[in-house]
Amino acid sequence: MKKLSIIAVLVLAVVAWSCSDVRREPGRVYMPDMAYSRAYESYAPHDTLASQGIFYNAKPVPGTIKRGELFPFPLEKDKQGDTANYVASKKIVNPLPVLTPDQFKEAERLYLVNCGICHGAKLDGAGPLHKRSDGTDGPYAAQPAILLGNPTYENMPEGQMFYSVTYGKNQMGSYASQLSTTQRWMVIHYIKAKQAEAKGGSASGGAKADSTAKK
Repeated sequence: MKKLSIIAVLVLAVVAWSCSDVRREPGRVYMPDMAYSRAYESYAPHDTLASQGIFYNAKPVPGTIKRGELFPFPLEKDKQGDTANYVASKKIVNPLPVLTPDQFKEAERLYLVNCGICHGAKLDGAGPLHKRSDGTDGPYAAQPAILLGNPTYENMPEGQMFYSVTYGKNQMGSYASQLSTTQRWMVIHYIKAKQAEAKGGSASGGAKADSTAKK
């Protein structure tokens, strides 16, 4: 009986100690990078991760293709002061076929979400982020590219336009992390179709898809 009492006391002591918050220590985690997410917030500065010793440049690992990609773009971004690949991109043809009405509608949505804030819903460079001369609208004083009625952009080859969207150009940053290659080519189809529509013609199937979508 005495032994049972001693055992009961010891068991109660162990239970009480295990339930206590005194000197609680976390266990060790095997491979913490897999246990804890290092999620990267959109548009967050890379310095935040760099300060933690984490390398991140928003690009797929060399030799790999991101999920949802159509084809890898064969040209890398030009180094500072060089324009060789930007010029070479003129020869790259849009690999997407004629957009269906549903695809064209989706391309329009992608344009409005990602491009319209600067270039305007009507491709007139009057997006809400542009600060007008009268001080209205957005915070950025730089005039976004006017995609309609401007020969520079109406005559710009699709490959060169894709290069600009992928790597950024002038004040416009890269949209490679926001849009897949397929989506970027779809948006370019949409822009070219709208340019052709404004001229009363047709362009690489996009305008055809647009007219079908309106029926």
